[in-house]
Amino acid sequence: MDGSYKKRGENHKQLNVLGGDLEPCRSLKDKNEIVTGFYRDNCCNTGSDDFGLHTVCCIMTKSFLTFSKSVGNDLCTPIPEYNFKGLKEGDHWCLCASRWQEAFEAGKAPKVVLRSTNIATISVVKLEDLKKYSS
Repeated sequence: MDGSYKKRGENHKQLNVLGGDLEPCRSLKDKNEIVTGFYRDNCCNTGSDDFGLHTVCCIMTKSFLTFSKSVGNDLCTPIPEYNFKGLKEGDHWCLCASRWQEAFEAGKAPKVVLRSTNIATISVVKLEDLKKYSS
C-alpha cells in the first residue's frame, strides 16, 4: 500500500488517515527549517522504495527522542554531511510507522498530526491508537 489514489484525469495524490488529501508535515512556527519525509518534500509521502514506511507525522517530544536514541535511532545529533540539523522537542518529523508503534507500546509515542499522516500507516498502526495521540 503506497497511500495513494488516482482518479481519471488527476495527478497522483496521497491520502491521510482521515481520508483527505495528505497535508505537509511541518509547523508554521518551525525556525529550524527541518526538511522531512522519505522524499524530503515535507510530506509523509511513501512509495515502493520507502521500505521503512516513513508515514507518521509526529511532533517530537523529549521523551520520544530519548527513547528513540536508546533503541538505536539517534534523531537529536546533527549529521552535517546529510544536511541534518538534528531534531528537538516540538519539531515535526515523518517517522517510520513501525518506530511509532514500538514507541507506543513502550508508552513513549510522540503526538501525531492526523491530517499529515499517510493512510498507509494503518497497515502497521491502529487508527484508534493514532487518534489517542493526535495533536
